[in-house]
Amino acid sequence: MQDSAAFQAKFLFRDLQAGIITGTMAIPLTVGIAMMSEYPIKVALATVALACFIGWINAWIKPGNYIGAPGVAAGLAPVLALGVANFGMENMAFVIFLTAFMQAIIWKFNLQKYILLAVPEYLVEGLLAGVGLKIAINFFAMIYEVPEGLASEPFWSGARIQMLLISISGFVAFLYLFTKFQTTQPAIPYFVLIIAGAILAQFIAMPMLHVEDVPLNLSLPLPHFDSALTWLYVIGFAAMLAIIDVIEQVMSNAAIQKIDPLQRKCNTNNSLLAIWIANMGSSFFGGMTNLDGVAKSTTNKLAGAYTKFSVLVIGLVILFFVLNTQYLEYLPKFSLAVIMIFTGWKMIMGLLHVAHQGQYAMILATLCALLVYKQGIFEGLLLALAMHGIVNFIVLHHAHNIKARAIVKKYLERFAGEGGVD
Repeated sequence: MQDSAAFQAKFLFRDLQAGIITGTMAIPLTVGIAMMSEYPIKVALATVALACFIGWINAWIKPGNYIGAPGVAAGLAPVLALGVANFGMENMAFVIFLTAFMQAIIWKFNLQKYILLAVPEYLVEGLLAGVGLKIAINFFAMIYEVPEGLASEPFWSGARIQMLLISISGFVAFLYLFTKFQTTQPAIPYFVLIIAGAILAQFIAMPMLHVEDVPLNLSLPLPHFDSALTWLYVIGFAAMLAIIDVIEQVMSNAAIQKIDPLQRKCNTNNSLLAIWIANMGSSFFGGMTNLDGVAKSTTNKLAGAYTKFSVLVIGLVILFFVLNTQYLEYLPKFSLAVIMIFTGWKMIMGLLHVAHQGQYAMILATLCALLVYKQGIFEGLLLALAMHGIVNFIVLHHAHNIKARAIVKKYLERFAGEGGVD
């Protein structure tokens, strides 16, 4: 059996190698998403580590996919930041718990297939494109940021221009390496950028990542809301988190199935089991939402992964940095900015996947992206869904009228043929 100990042992070395590579690449992505989400970096890393361990255990019982690598979702970063701003970090644990509870219901009754009917795939691509634009713009300022001691007037000082040139050079090198190795070893541009940045920082003063060593205390995710209106908003907010997380996992599984080295079929509902358990578990230490991301899963596959043992290794790599956050402070901010701007750009380019679905899908997806960027994920997606509903109602109503007219015309023609009309 493909989930047996003997099968996993057969590919032990390949999975070990893949886990180390993918785990290392996942560090800057997790850090960037945590910053975008307004979450402590250490908490985000702990979330990924837990999701990896749950994913590995779940693969022995109810495998969803075989090489998918869990991580915090970039597409949900602005939503989590909105939640932190509206409810406070002290209430986000309950929000994540409620999200996991809703996902458990979706898993229990296999509701994900109905959700996909209500929210078309192209709208999700539009949503992610809007989020990608937010991410790219959010991290743009880091490419010319200078240490506090070097900030001066005029704004474009020598130090700032130097940082901008370094960042541009780093971005160009990253794109070149990604283009060259994306189908063989996509982790190479990440390694090169991080290592080169860390070395360069030893000779040039530049802003470095700071990681707050927050305690990871276990506690019940209890709510502290003081109004019924807030409760209603929280329930709607958690439902949106749950649904977007589920849809992203469905889309990820479709991509993971295509790249599986043994062409094994994915079971999305089994993947949802691992997701909601990990989400519920992370809520007890104030963690975030997770899913099997396409970027990390692709890296995992190209690095040689064949089984979920690689995911266990990813979890151990990330756990090391959870316990030793001081090593993350060797990462220059410009390196992180380049990676996150690239991530945002890739999410925006996801709109190209919609082109083959026709003009209507492309227009609505683009409109959804702009609405999400301008109005926010919650409002933007609702407005796009409302427009989609109105258009479908008009089209169906028009089609119904045409059909009714055709029936009447047919009846009149038949009536006239029988001599009913002089």
